[in-house]
Amino acid sequence: MGVDYYEMLNVEKNATDDDLKKAYRKLAMKWHPDKNPNDKAEAEAKFKEISEAYEVLSDPQKRSIYDQYGEEGLKDMPPTGSSGSGGFRNGFNPRNAEDIFAEFFGSSPFAFGSGGAGRSMRYQSDNSGGFGNYNGHGRSFSDGANGNAPKKPPPVESKLPCSLEELYTGSTRKMKISRTVVDANGRVTPETEILSIDVKPGWKKGTKVTFPDKGNEQINQLPADLVFVIDEKPHEVFKRDGNDLFMDYTVTLAEAIKGPTINVTTLDGRDLSIPITDIVRPGYELVVEGEGMPITKERVGVRGDLKVKFDVKFPTKLTPEQRAALKKALGG
Repeated sequence: MGVDYYEMLNVEKNATDDDLKKAYRKLAMKWHPDKNPNDKAEAEAKFKEISEAYEVLSDPQKRSIYDQYGEEGLKDMPPTGSSGSGGFRNGFNPRNAEDIFAEFFGSSPFAFGSGGAGRSMRYQSDNSGGFGNYNGHGRSFSDGANGNAPKKPPPVESKLPCSLEELYTGSTRKMKISRTVVDANGRVTPETEILSIDVKPGWKKGTKVTFPDKGNEQINQLPADLVFVIDEKPHEVFKRDGNDLFMDYTVTLAEAIKGPTINVTTLDGRDLSIPITDIVRPGYELVVEGEGMPITKERVGVRGDLKVKFDVKFPTKLTPEQRAALKKALGG
C-alpha cells in the first residue's frame, strides 16, 4: 500500500470519525512547527503527514478509495472541484496543512501575523497537481509572517509521596489526574486519565518525573507540563542520608559489655543477624557495607551503607550483690 495513513495517526483501520479527530488533534498540537522551534524541519514534515492522513481518512470517498487501492488509487482521483471521470493526471492534491489545522480548531491556538483569523501563510500550495508526498514535493514552505507563538504555562508540580520501601525496591504507581482539554470541536471539556509512573530503585527526594503537555488545555494557550516530584515518607526504623541508611539500636549494659548480636529486617524484607565483638559504648557506630539504598547511577546491586548508632541502657537499680559482682568484673 505504500503510505500508511492509519499508522501516521496511530489509529486502527476501523477508526471512527471521533477517533480520527482525537488522534489528529493530539498529533497536530504535538508536531505543529511553531511548537518545535528547535527542530522545525522534522516538525514541518510530520505536521504535513498528519494533516494529509487526516484529510484522506476523514473524507468517506477518499478513505474508501485508499482502503481499496492504496496511495495509487488516490493518484487517479479527480482534483477537488473536478467533475470529470476516468483517469486524472493531476489526481489528489493534499490541502494546505495550516488550513486544515485552523478549520479543525475553529480558531487556531497559534497566532499568525498576516494569514487571517486562524490561518497561517507558513505553507503555500504550489497548485502543481500530483500526489503530494512527505518530502516537500507538491507543496513548499515559505517564510511568511508567523507572529507570536502561543505561550506555554510553567510546569504544574505535584508531590508523589513514596515509602522508603518503594524507593528501595522500585514500584509502579498509577496516578489518576483530572484536567481540561480542548475537544475536536474547540470546546473546553473535563477529562480524567491514568498515568503510570515507574519509580526506580534508589530515587531520591526531589527527583522529578515529567509528563509533557498533560496539564490543563485552554484555547489560545499551549498545555502545561505535569511534573511529579518524589517525596519520602518518614520511616519508623530507618532514616536516609543520600545513599546511606541510618538506624538507632539500644542494648543493655550487659549486652554492651559482652558484645551483642543485633537483628535487622531490611527494606526488602531480609533478616540480618550481625554479631559484634567489640564492647559497645554510648554513641558507638557500626557500618554494614552494602546494606544502604541502591545507587541509581551504578550497576544493579551497588548500594550505600547501613550505619547503626548504639545507645546503652544503664540499669536504674543494682542490688549490693550486683554492684559487687560488677565491680569485681571491671577490676574496680
